[in-house]
Amino acid sequence: METSDEIPQARDVPNADPLGDPFLRTRFALPTRPGTFLRRQRLVEHLDRSSRTPLVMVDGAAGAGKTLLVADWAAGLGQPVAWLTLDAAIQGPGMFWAHVLQALRAVGVELPAGIGSPADGSRVDHTLLSRLAARLSNGGSTVTLVLDDYDRATADISDQLAFVLQHARPGLRLVLVTRTEPLLPLHRYRAAGEITEIRDAELAFTPEETAALLELHGLCLTVPAARDLVERTRGWAAGLRLCALAAGQSPDPQVYLKEFEAGHSTIADFLLAEVLRRQEPQTQDLLLRVSVLERFCADLANELTGRADAEAILAGLHRENAFVEDLGHAWYRLHPLFREILRVHLRERCPGLEPELHRRAAHWLRRSGALPEMLTHGAAAGDWEFTARALVDDLAIGQLFTGVRSDDLTELFAGMEPGATSSATSLVRAARDLARHDLDHGLAHLRHAERQLGDDDHDPAAAQLSCALLEALAARLSGSPRRAEQAARAARELEREVPARLLDQHPELPALLLTHVGSTRVWAGEFEEARAALTAVAGGRDGAATVVPRQESLGHLALIDYLDGWPGRAERNAFAAMSESDRFGLPRLSGSGLGRMVLAAVAVDRGELRRAQGLIDQAPESAAQDPVTAAARSIALARLLLARGRARAAAEAARAAVTTDVASPWAQGQAAIVASAAHLAEGRPDAAAEVVRDAAAGQPACAVAQARAHLAAGDRWTALKVLDAMTAERRVGPAVRVRAVLVRAEAAHAQGDRAAARRLLADALLDARRDALRRPFREAGPWVGPFLSAPPLRDLAAGWLTPGATAPGPEAEAAPVLVEQLSGRERDVLTRLAQMMSTEEIAADLFVSVNTVKTHIKSVYRKLAVNRRHDAVRRARGLGLL
Repeated sequence: METSDEIPQARDVPNADPLGDPFLRTRFALPTRPGTFLRRQRLVEHLDRSSRTPLVMVDGAAGAGKTLLVADWAAGLGQPVAWLTLDAAIQGPGMFWAHVLQALRAVGVELPAGIGSPADGSRVDHTLLSRLAARLSNGGSTVTLVLDDYDRATADISDQLAFVLQHARPGLRLVLVTRTEPLLPLHRYRAAGEITEIRDAELAFTPEETAALLELHGLCLTVPAARDLVERTRGWAAGLRLCALAAGQSPDPQVYLKEFEAGHSTIADFLLAEVLRRQEPQTQDLLLRVSVLERFCADLANELTGRADAEAILAGLHRENAFVEDLGHAWYRLHPLFREILRVHLRERCPGLEPELHRRAAHWLRRSGALPEMLTHGAAAGDWEFTARALVDDLAIGQLFTGVRSDDLTELFAGMEPGATSSATSLVRAARDLARHDLDHGLAHLRHAERQLGDDDHDPAAAQLSCALLEALAARLSGSPRRAEQAARAARELEREVPARLLDQHPELPALLLTHVGSTRVWAGEFEEARAALTAVAGGRDGAATVVPRQESLGHLALIDYLDGWPGRAERNAFAAMSESDRFGLPRLSGSGLGRMVLAAVAVDRGELRRAQGLIDQAPESAAQDPVTAAARSIALARLLLARGRARAAAEAARAAVTTDVASPWAQGQAAIVASAAHLAEGRPDAAAEVVRDAAAGQPACAVAQARAHLAAGDRWTALKVLDAMTAERRVGPAVRVRAVLVRAEAAHAQGDRAAARRLLADALLDARRDALRRPFREAGPWVGPFLSAPPLRDLAAGWLTPGATAPGPEAEAAPVLVEQLSGRERDVLTRLAQMMSTEEIAADLFVSVNTVKTHIKSVYRKLAVNRRHDAVRRARGLGLL
């Protein structure tokens, strides 16, 4: 009888592979876990749940921690696990199945002598596979077989393995550890729920796991610092371990982990050896060239390589887990560390090529309409004319002032070379200078751009509209309403010549333009006209692109309300201005300065001097980006100094110089009010009346200050005459009315008419109570005290103006009730909310993450039964929490 060379008739178990070489024990041994290995319970539990599925696949990039994870899990199963690590020598089906059989025998799986063993390394008889499947299916227990580095297996092997797995159930659980998806019918297993999968995303270390891993290496790293390291490494296990080992050799491990250069490190050695050098030359070239890109598609990659093979290469790299991540919609990106290393390698291998790659990318992205990325690459290429022209032609120059990219764009164009002298580069320079309030240089560049526009071959409409925007901003910074109105008229004409598509894509441009015009109208004292423009912006198109103009418009509306004497309205608009950046998770913006100053002034009127000082300190004088904000800061600071009894310092603060083309009536009036109060404090009532005389006719607040000065000089008749003339002014709010009524009450008191004085004081208390206006009563002088200490005025003042409590009247608001006690950290957050700190500022101040702060804010809102910052602060004050 002829015998098969594949299934020997000898009953002895073979101790050599089909090539005659002895089996190497290292291929069948569980890999040893190092002493610094971190057991990750979440992944082990995931594998424990895999007992319900016949197939387990752990699929990840090189160094993702796949092998050690499965080895750790297998060692803890408490039952034998057959392990086989594939390598280059185990290629053909015969070699593969001979080693599988040996792996099973090595852990005590009894195989019938008749099952045989392949004698030819290149092939295997189907009979062997059938016998093996039959033995496993009838063995009475489930055998776990782990195949490590399965990405080395061929298509033939995968077909044969699928056959065995299908017919061996339930006696076989197969665990594949691989860098690529195996060529098995995975869709069938997924549809039937018969596969357990762990992929790169799950294999990535979390910040908490990273901190624990570094601790095993003797390094102490906070979870927030570990989060930064995870962001840079994407939680890549090998990268983290190599970082830990290198940091342990560094004099300052903390600094190393934060600032290490991946391009020259053991990480670079690993990735270059395990990933780059394993690729074909064309693939290596593509990887090096796309390393200059944050993201890329096949067409963009082809643009950089000059070939047409990128689509297949990128798909293959992603399939092989070669550190190419699929972003969806045919776009990819490189793992950040791999990209960093490739860029260093590109500079060393191809010096001088990087700028050319950036230039090619910029031109491709420009044709594709991807402006933000195009600008980055154009700047990196040093092609400033092309880059600036693209920004201007796209009508995107307003993005230098508002939106999520304003700081990035400003920094990007900061490196623009002096040799670039086109109209577009001059416009960008003008915008950059005006954005940092450098009026002289900004205007010089703007005039240069205007002179050059006629010589350009490009369509000038977008550039001229950009000029109009910058002209309006320059007019705002110089306090020139006439120039701002002219710029607005020119812009309206130019908008007809610009494609509607562009205008629709850039809502920030009309919003900025209208804000600049509104600001100059406020400066000129044209409050009604200003309110119309600013309200249109504040209630206009929402979104991150218009955050700054909406914020600034709300701040200006708050100032108008404050100057008209409506502190409640002013506070609501100021709070709305402050919350704009928080809505979009943006850092504190320059547009928040005016809102803070208004809140500070309102706080002074309420007698909350420490809060007022905190608000002023948070927006230093250097943050005053225009005359309106600068004047508002001077007013708030001067009123705070007055409240603290520093009359001369207050007068000096109110006179703070603001260089403008046109004087502001209300800024002069407010400075006069402070100067008048300073004269009164120093016993010069005649000078106090004189200093506000000219401003009193058009400004009710000045009229009240003049009347108060006349009364202090003993001229009761003139004081009342001034107040009578003021009462015809309908827009006067409670902050002005209360002060006017107090002057009348003081006049009645001076005449000995206590009944009239008491009645007028009651009116003032009722008017002031809603807005908690305490300061006017302290300004009125000591004569008020005896009236407030006796009924019935004592009850009207108790609880908000004077100590004590009183039963609420029928119209009084019910006292707020605290739903649940605030924790200590929630109180910390609430205190900072009242100081108008942004989410990012609170996080930095408390050394916690932004997400943690947001969680505390939500909890505070819930416990205070509110849903807005402003309401939370008011409720907290009512409860005595602030």
